[in-house]
Amino acid sequence: MLREGKVRIIGGKWRSRVITFPDDPYLRPTPDRVRETVFNWLGQELTGKRCLDLFAGSGAMGFEAASRGAEHVVMVELNKSILRWLHSAQEKLGAAQVELVQMNAMAFIASDARQYDVIFLDPPYQFDLLPELITYLPSRLTKDGLVYVESDHGAELDKQWLVWRSGRAGKVYYQLLKLNKNG
Repeated sequence: MLREGKVRIIGGKWRSRVITFPDDPYLRPTPDRVRETVFNWLGQELTGKRCLDLFAGSGAMGFEAASRGAEHVVMVELNKSILRWLHSAQEKLGAAQVELVQMNAMAFIASDARQYDVIFLDPPYQFDLLPELITYLPSRLTKDGLVYVESDHGAELDKQWLVWRSGRAGKVYYQLLKLNKNG
């Protein structure tokens, strides 16, 4: 029997609802305090926004965005058992605006041509995927789109990116990036 982890949605229409996910060593839900800070940076409300949660995992960021009014949230997860838990949470919340995709994140970002207002990137730290992932993002962002990056060290970026906001909580570094229009 899998143990369950729990994450509380901190804002929006599902505020205080708890979503559960399987106990898995690769799942690191974004801590409440960090999510609260990030969604404060994003302006609390995401009404009408299109979001991509590229490494959905526990679903914390994607369901939080949907709770705060995002029009459409694509959540990508490769692991079938975790995806089943995400489907269960989606059904319990009635999250019709959430699209769950079972796919390798790198393959998804390389093949999906849609544009997003907010992209959440929280890849497994041990695979060091951020340097390659970040190269796909400019064409996937709307004009004023933002990218949330979470890692175990500050992301190294080229001049096309600006760090709009950043923080650190314990061993978690998090940044909100936007494209440098002058870069």
